[in-house]
Amino acid sequence: MQDRDDQRTACIECDLLVSVADVAEGQRAACPRCGHVLTSLSEDGHNRSLAFALAAVVLLLMSNAFPFLELKASGLEKVMTLPNSAVELYRDGYTTLAVLVLGPIIGIPSLMLVTLMALLVPLRKRRAVPWLVPAGRFFFFLNPWSMVEVFLIGVLVSLVKIGAMATVVIGISFYSYVAFAICFTAALANLDRLQLWREIEACRA
Repeated sequence: MQDRDDQRTACIECDLLVSVADVAEGQRAACPRCGHVLTSLSEDGHNRSLAFALAAVVLLLMSNAFPFLELKASGLEKVMTLPNSAVELYRDGYTTLAVLVLGPIIGIPSLMLVTLMALLVPLRKRRAVPWLVPAGRFFFFLNPWSMVEVFLIGVLVSLVKIGAMATVVIGISFYSYVAFAICFTAALANLDRLQLWREIEACRA
């Protein structure tokens, strides 16, 4: 978070303390030491982030409501949903794996989306609600723990291996989770950390 008095911020890549002036629309500021983009200002960036976040919420609900995969082998069929996969791991005694499945791919992204909307909706209306700063800190604390893309890559690798042993039928939930991952990533990509903190400070001033 930047110091409002001298407009300085620490680069998240090399930790260099940099003075960052206001940037015009379409411009960006980069770290002079490592070249990491510190901030950029795009037209309606936070509005797009809010729109993608709303779409991601709907798609995540769909992902949890429909079958994810169906396996058929030797006359036996097994239908798996995302919540059911964690429940089955827990019943088999793999509590840690159940938490790892349910947390980074469903729980943490859900918390991030709710927190993001709790930030962007008041900022869009210029309302100085008391939870802006705690919500901002909580959101960026959760960010490294989200593993939506890692989960999808793991599923695709597993499908290649399982396909040789059983017939795999991809359910609606799989496609909606892929769409969710795209919208979730787009919501984060359109959110500029430095500009968000500046909007929070301007709203609270």
